[in-house]
Amino acid sequence: MIKIHLDPRTKLVMIFAVSFIVMVNAVSTIEWIVRIIVTLIPVFLLANEGKHVSAIRFLLCYAAAILLLKYYISAESTGILSALLLGYCGIVAQFMPAMIMAWYVIHTTKIGEFMSAMQKMHIPDGISVSLAVVMRFFPTIKEECLSINDAMKMRDISFGGGRITKMIEYRLVPLMFSCLNIGDELSAAAVTRGLGAQVRRTSPVQLKIKAVDWLMIVIFLLSMIIFVISKYFR
Repeated sequence: MIKIHLDPRTKLVMIFAVSFIVMVNAVSTIEWIVRIIVTLIPVFLLANEGKHVSAIRFLLCYAAAILLLKYYISAESTGILSALLLGYCGIVAQFMPAMIMAWYVIHTTKIGEFMSAMQKMHIPDGISVSLAVVMRFFPTIKEECLSINDAMKMRDISFGGGRITKMIEYRLVPLMFSCLNIGDELSAAAVTRGLGAQVRRTSPVQLKIKAVDWLMIVIFLLSMIIFVISKYFR
């Protein structure tokens, strides 16, 4: 399979289009088709990058939510379980496309590429540095959560055994302090690399909009236009 590597500017257009589409409630069949299409594309791109487990996990979760909303749950359903399922599936169907898109962008975009794209777009350094720190913050937090989880397993602290309060204390408090330390460390690393310097930053990364980038830009902008026309001009 040919590996598809998109320009960071293309990914920003994709995020903007997906975010716009998920912010508006889908009602008609065309709107749902558009939303499903802009969801399946980043799932395919994740699989193309070799992240098959994440792609399958997102796909199964989104498909289950759509099927439950379509065939098993309705607004007239009664009962606590139906209400919980309706709320959960509605949230998943509404925001999962944006989550998949953000996951793809964060895990496939290098900071050097991102900063070079921001510089070509003449984005102020304050915004660029802040976004670069955020992009590295969440993957680092995930690694920290896994480390805390391993430490708690060694101490036999889990949901079982009547130690729920200790589990919350021993996991949540270290994670909160880790978040503070990680934010400071990432900010210091960004400054050390000269991301906030007053001089023009050079980069060895040479970005170029390729044919596949134009294809993705056209698909996502066209999807957004079709969604708007179906929503407001039908």
